[in-house]
Amino acid sequence: MAVAHPSAWDIAADVAAGGSSAVSHVEAALTRAEETTDLNIFTRLDPAGARERAAAIDERMARGDRAGPLAGVPFVVKDLIDQAGLPNTCGGGFAPFTPAADAPCVARLEAAGAVPIGRVGLHEFAFGFSSENHWFGPVHNPLDPRLSPGGSSGGSAAAVAAGIVPLALGTDTGGSVRVPAALCGLVGLKVTHGRGSLRGVYPLAPGLDTVGPLAGKVADAELAYLTIAAHDPQDPLSIDQALEPRRPPPPLDELRFAVPHPWMDTGFEPRIAAEFEKLLVTLGDLGVTVEHVEIPETAPSGMGLASAYFEVAPIHRARFLADPESYGPDVRQRIHEALAVTEEDYAAALEWREELRRGLEACLVEYDAVVTPTAAAVTKVIGEDIIELTTGPTFYRSPLSHFSAPVNNAGLPALALPVAGSGTPPLSLQLIGTAWSEAHLLAIGTSLESAGVS
Repeated sequence: MAVAHPSAWDIAADVAAGGSSAVSHVEAALTRAEETTDLNIFTRLDPAGARERAAAIDERMARGDRAGPLAGVPFVVKDLIDQAGLPNTCGGGFAPFTPAADAPCVARLEAAGAVPIGRVGLHEFAFGFSSENHWFGPVHNPLDPRLSPGGSSGGSAAAVAAGIVPLALGTDTGGSVRVPAALCGLVGLKVTHGRGSLRGVYPLAPGLDTVGPLAGKVADAELAYLTIAAHDPQDPLSIDQALEPRRPPPPLDELRFAVPHPWMDTGFEPRIAAEFEKLLVTLGDLGVTVEHVEIPETAPSGMGLASAYFEVAPIHRARFLADPESYGPDVRQRIHEALAVTEEDYAAALEWREELRRGLEACLVEYDAVVTPTAAAVTKVIGEDIIELTTGPTFYRSPLSHFSAPVNNAGLPALALPVAGSGTPPLSLQLIGTAWSEAHLLAIGTSLESAGVS
């Protein structure tokens, strides 16, 4: 499991009570970052900026000002999210750009008292699931440095799993928050498409992109989510939907979970298949109603690639055609494929998105969540592209994205939770909810955490 260090809740409460200073927590985070350079997590540390912000928080506290809900909490930023004055590399081989303003998701965390200490690695342009970056080198998984932390938010997950910070910002277009959470034994929240702001976030596929937190505990992910999820009227993709406050954790014997087929009828890393079956038994023993259901719309479909690729293409077309060698080999191949997707392909993919959304929403009328593993495999060796599944050897991208990418296409929220006692890396449980049900998913996650499931 991830390294245990003070939670965001604990840090903020202690700073607010005067038991510790923001500077002390930031210094501890910077020290841990310096002690874990072998994991290649950071593209840039910002010790001067972090110390200045932490000192300003302590000065405000000394004047008697109220502490923010995240006062003194160090966090990291995925290196395709804007921070004023710091180069944004997007994990790419092109010259970085330096934004003049923070992305709203960063600004809101800072306004709540959180302190960014640096920028972390990712899969190039967020277009992949391994964070084995051609230009910056691979990010290593703190649970086992031979392994990938997943992607594309691999550095975000690794920073939390290594105990450097309790919170990280990531982006999720096809699973890029939840997959790293799964491979690093963390909590990861994918929000409803349109929740919060994407301004200042370099796009991958705008109709699928979201920003979300990674954390060691549900309460920390919830605190970050409630901080960043406000509507942004300057972002045309941000939807003005009321933000529900925290919900009380529901009794487990009142919950109903649906296990979807044919979605679940796939190849697994053998240990993950066995651990998921054990988990379903455990949930039943705890009083949760768990039922296998048919959702025909979850049948495997090639539409997912067309759905994303058509939106990726215009973002990279001009630069790719002018200088394809300035993309790493795997991303270069994927962009080449994206440029071949037609308008007709995309129109069909949009119809599939809507059918998938309707199928899942219809099921969720009767159930609190649709549940799957977050990923069909959690052990991806750095430098090796094949994973052995129950159905045979398979290119790693398929089992890592099988359960996450359709959720983005449906536009729905999902919560990834590590399952206690299920090995290293642990099985990760994905809870999928109806649109705008993040508060309910987080409350369920708290119940499962309190029961020792997570």
